Amino acid sequence: MASHRKSRTPGTRVAGKRTPAIATAALTSVALLSQTADAAPSDDGRPSLEEVEKKVDDLYRQAESATEKYNAAKERTTKQRKRVDALLDDVAQRTETLNEAREELGSLAAAQYRTGAGVPDTATFLLADSPQDFFDQSRLMDRMTGRQKEAVDDYVTQQSETMEKRQEAAESLETLTESQNDLKTAKATVQKKLSTARELLSKLDAEERARLAAAEEKKQEEAARKAAELARQQAEQQQAEEKARQESGTSDASGSSGSSGSTTAPSTPPSTSTPPSTSTPPSTSTDSSYAAKAEKALAFARTQIGKPYVWGATGPGSYDCSGLTQAAWKAAGVTLPRTTYDQVDAGTTVPLSQAQPGDLVFFYDDLTHVGVYVGNGMMIHAPKPGTYVREESVFYDGESSIHSVVRPA
Repeated sequence: MASHRKSRTPGTRVAGKRTPAIATAALTSVALLSQTADAAPSDDGRPSLEEVEKKVDDLYRQAESATEKYNAAKERTTKQRKRVDALLDDVAQRTETLNEAREELGSLAAAQYRTGAGVPDTATFLLADSPQDFFDQSRLMDRMTGRQKEAVDDYVTQQSETMEKRQEAAESLETLTESQNDLKTAKATVQKKLSTARELLSKLDAEERARLAAAEEKKQEEAARKAAELARQQAEQQQAEEKARQESGTSDASGSSGSSGSTTAPSTPPSTSTPPSTSTPPSTSTDSSYAAKAEKALAFARTQIGKPYVWGATGPGSYDCSGLTQAAWKAAGVTLPRTTYDQVDAGTTVPLSQAQPGDLVFFYDDLTHVGVYVGNGMMIHAPKPGTYVREESVFYDGESSIHSVVRPA
């Protein structure tokens, strides 16, 4: 479902990191497992360990992409079902009103028959007990004719509106069926990708599993190193901004004191070497308000650590990546959309160097993964099938995999 994918906006990605994640994963695998014997297919035609690793990573990525499509289809199906139910209830009420109007028309027709509405006026006059009786019947028929016309008009209007609503309900049912078919297709795709990945992994022997685990450990060590480097850079940036604010405050205070004590121009002009910081939040109250919400979101996310990743899950016992971020911010009173494709538009994009705790970190060009930033280059996320919610480096799949950072509140 390509319509859900978001084209990369210039400036939202980490600068200079445009290598596709799949290619990076392959290169990392080769670097970590560079033994010639391993790189070549075995004599029995089995794929090499690198080929298995790359294939499994690709399958998990594809499964995660299919999961987000499943989530989007499920959300559409739920909304459409509610609409169909509302339309069917409306049609039922209109049909009941239409039946009541039909009964009223029947009563009027019967009354006309009883009063002799179909008899000519001359005959009615001759058959009346008295002239006064004839005039009384004429006035009654005039009132009944006006009431009958009103009832007929009302019946025709209701009949037309009911037919329109029935048509609308039929079209909504058709759309619902299409959404349900999309849902089934996405579900089948996820299950197939996961089944293939599990089958590939099941064919590895003990030695291959050990080497694969060792390669993953080295990959995580590098990710942790880059997270520490990001934390250091963020700390230095914060110190520089704080120092600039302090110097600005001191300069303003001394300038104010000098002008109040003398009309002579100060011997040292105000410093212009440090321009105002464009990354400073618009107000302290806004920043503190976000921090308070982010703290609640992170507190919730931490309590979910250890729960399994399950595709399409939104808690409380299991989560997929976007289900976890949605639930975390819901705990802070902020409603996020269901899918990564929509969550990326639910806030303000900021550079990774300015990421704050609570921000959402999105991954890959197709926006198929997301985590909650906790600070110091780390995040809490539901990684992939077969894993559990955990805290780890935002560089867990390489720096090039990071797409953007969004502040949702």
